[in-house]
Amino acid sequence: MTPEHVHDTIAKIRAARGFVLPHHGALAAALPELHAAYEAMYRALTLEQRHLSPLQKEICWVAILAACEEPVGTHHVAKFRAVGGDEAMAAAIFRLVGWAAGARRHACLAQHWQALFPGVPATEAYMEGLRPLLAGSPLAEGDARLALIAIHTACDEPFGLAADIAAAYALGVPETCMAEAMSLTIWPRGVNPFVRATEVWLGVIREGGVKASAPFQAWAEAPGQGRFGG
Repeated sequence: MTPEHVHDTIAKIRAARGFVLPHHGALAAALPELHAAYEAMYRALTLEQRHLSPLQKEICWVAILAACEEPVGTHHVAKFRAVGGDEAMAAAIFRLVGWAAGARRHACLAQHWQALFPGVPATEAYMEGLRPLLAGSPLAEGDARLALIAIHTACDEPFGLAADIAAAYALGVPETCMAEAMSLTIWPRGVNPFVRATEVWLGVIREGGVKASAPFQAWAEAPGQGRFGG
């Protein structure tokens, strides 16, 4: 790989995105084929308009980055503001991130303590704590649920994820938007948490507590989905 190629690749990235990160040059210099595939996935995953509105997508991005305590990706702050996000929305997102961090404690209640506190159903307790955060929020509840789905996927937290998927269904949030919100986490967190999140989603559908659309019901009914040897 020539120095000219590396300089040209970096210049093109800067022109397209307005910024360059160190890994772009490393990939261009050493792994150009991987870099081409990486750029194609980046465009498909983060730039192309699919099911989420531009504001919904950036709400999810701010939520994911905050939940993961991720300093890389702050260009999404500018994108969030460019599509109408403001300080009040950001504050609402951070409150959701803070509450979502407690989902693991509710999961512990569900798994180990529920018989000792039969009057405190874990899922209901988690949802009850969310209500004040949703009431009067500048975020529509459907958008808040999408953010929570993205947060729980990124943080590999199945208890809260299952609860918020069910709540999103009850609100009529489109499944395609839920899937896209989940998929954004692939970029900062990798594929494996996304795999586990979709396994949680399958469980929610298969338990019969939600009404899945025909394509998603077909997904849930397909046999043999799981880990090798599982």
